[in-house]
Amino acid sequence: MRTTWTFHNAEQLLFGRGAVGQLGEIAESLGTRRLLVITDKTLVDAGLVDQVRAPLAAVDIAVEVFDGGEPEPPLHAVNDAIAMATESKPDLLLGLGGGSNMDIAKAVAVVMAHGGSVKDYAGDQIVPGPIFPLILMPTTAGTGSEVTAASVLCDTDAGGKFGILSNHLRPKFAIVDPMLTVSCPPKVTAASGIDALTHAVEAYTAIDNEDFPLPEGERTVYQGRHPLADVLAERAIELVGRHLRSAVEDGNDLEAREGMALAATLAGMAFSNVGVAVVHALEYALNQAAHTPHGTGCGLLLPFVMRFNASARLTQMSRIAELLGEDIAGLDAETAANRAVTAVERLKADIGIPTGMSEVGVTAEQVPEMAKAAFGVKRILRVNPRSVTQDDLESILQSALG
Repeated sequence: MRTTWTFHNAEQLLFGRGAVGQLGEIAESLGTRRLLVITDKTLVDAGLVDQVRAPLAAVDIAVEVFDGGEPEPPLHAVNDAIAMATESKPDLLLGLGGGSNMDIAKAVAVVMAHGGSVKDYAGDQIVPGPIFPLILMPTTAGTGSEVTAASVLCDTDAGGKFGILSNHLRPKFAIVDPMLTVSCPPKVTAASGIDALTHAVEAYTAIDNEDFPLPEGERTVYQGRHPLADVLAERAIELVGRHLRSAVEDGNDLEAREGMALAATLAGMAFSNVGVAVVHALEYALNQAAHTPHGTGCGLLLPFVMRFNASARLTQMSRIAELLGEDIAGLDAETAANRAVTAVERLKADIGIPTGMSEVGVTAEQVPEMAKAAFGVKRILRVNPRSVTQDDLESILQSALG
């Protein structure tokens, strides 16, 4: 039984409209003369890399750009970025983009500091010490990767995802400028935003810290829910309920963009200390089966997992309903908790997230193998408030077929 908890975050966080303008000053304070941006071609074409270059040029910092980032980042993209970093010899790395680009930057920073290959560090708390100096700047409001302790990558040869988990992965600076998300298209805004909600909900309904089943001698970045993470998750859920629809409908709604940027960062702080659970285990399997984007997969699965977990988290689920704008006055706990599921289903429909897996091409015949794959992700299944069997996972997936 655990009786204490800790909280880890990026070394420093800068948040607000126009925060990118302070990048030069921050990089200079870290002794930087040469910087490598890790991003993708879409963001280069959208002019976001130019927004990053300007404050760096103002303080005479040389900038090189790796633009080979890809969604669900494959190992070859990471290795290409490592090769460029090795050749260009920067003083500082900057991960610019969604979670994929930031996860690539984290992996590069690990190998630049400690050598070897990326897969040498796969697993929990394998990274031996501080990583290469790193700044992360999100251009979507979803993953919270700018403050988290994970880099999730795809091994296309092995046919699945793997993660590097270590508190050393948290960057020197997280710079969150909501203005960088304005050009994010509606479909990506929706998928990113529902991902942030999933992070907050899974953190808020996770197993309690004192009950977290960590075997003797095992080390992990996750530790179950605790009071500080609850505060962050609650605020993130409320912000998503208030702003996600508006951000999807009107990308120039700056209040909505700022609210969602804050929601994603707060949710990242919460889940990266508490853990994620069944939604993410099932999403790994869904991604393998249908190649759905991570946020879309999480959003699709979220209400089905919430319904499964409701009996173990009636109080928290009732509060989620309230935070998402549901009137639960006078309702019994079970009915109020079900309102949380209804609220998420309504939000999904409003922003265009698929209602069931059949919409993304999954068939009933694939479900048993998906459940088997998800059941193997023990490190996050143990974060769930209810113990789950492979049959439980299969039942949830059956209900999610649509």
